[in-house]
Amino acid sequence: MRVLQVMASGVHGGAEVFYEDLVQALARAGVQQSCVIRPYPKRAATLEAAGCRVNTLHFGSPLDVITPWKLARIAAAEKPDIILGWMNRACRNLPKGPWVNVGRLGGYYNLKYYRRCAHLICNTPDIADYVVREGFKAANVHYIPNFCPVTPGPPADRAALDTPKDVKVLLILARLHEAKGIDTALRALVDIPDAILWIAGEGPLEAQLKHLADDFGVASRVRFLGWRDDRSALLRAADVCLVPSRFEPFGNVVVNAWAHDVPVVAAASQGPGFLIEDGASGLKVPVDDAPALAGAVRALLADASLAAKLMAGGRARVAQGFSEAAVANRYREVLQSVIPQG
Repeated sequence: MRVLQVMASGVHGGAEVFYEDLVQALARAGVQQSCVIRPYPKRAATLEAAGCRVNTLHFGSPLDVITPWKLARIAAAEKPDIILGWMNRACRNLPKGPWVNVGRLGGYYNLKYYRRCAHLICNTPDIADYVVREGFKAANVHYIPNFCPVTPGPPADRAALDTPKDVKVLLILARLHEAKGIDTALRALVDIPDAILWIAGEGPLEAQLKHLADDFGVASRVRFLGWRDDRSALLRAADVCLVPSRFEPFGNVVVNAWAHDVPVVAAASQGPGFLIEDGASGLKVPVDDAPALAGAVRALLADASLAAKLMAGGRARVAQGFSEAAVANRYREVLQSVIPQG
């Protein structure tokens, strides 16, 4: 089986990280792949190191007629059995040919961008249900969750991040975007006086969030780390992972925390609400409820047995189907099943 993986999204983000993770996992599982991405040298180097041939295209506006033409030429040269397109911009450009076009969705997207796809892979059952309700053939919709690789190495150096060794560290891994609810976490931090909050990510709300931290009187206990490639190291150094998102179709960070033995406190938006069994594999609080978020974190920090229970529950969830091996094997099964036989 030969797969051409097409990602036309930005340089940073959860889907972009998982694209790289999945390409590498499938390569380790023996799947022959080539890739088409935007011209990001670091991503290209990562994919090439996994043994994939990489082509770059610009994927411009809907008026860009060069990218679809070039993508069709690349596909004709690569001769894939399957083209796997990631999200709207890639899938609207997928060429027709003797291969099978498959779209991978991590959100509730407009299906007009997926007219060229014969099959869709969705990373939550709710997204799968959504695309069926929107008219996509149920037999051609497949649920496969995400996984998180665990990179070996030491925890992040707290001293380098102006954080004492004995203080409790709360970690957010997210884009600085309204959907991520980071303002709620800053409000909650007012009532978690003995903790420091690390925020690893970048986005349009950085200045606004820094002003809020000042307004709430917690700026001295917040570290804005920018985009980080060392998520495993950050998780190893953290005491609690926060996922305060207002809108989160899946919630890669939940699985990341489970894989690194970090207890999770999350707002009960779509993805975390599905993933977490409250009190067993994490703590869930209402969306936009800073007092509830603060109370859950305080309870967790004060109760080592609760933290241990949640970590054990997270490990069990990973073992139940969110490991790299399980997810990569499921992708192989689904992709192989959609190739016409004979």
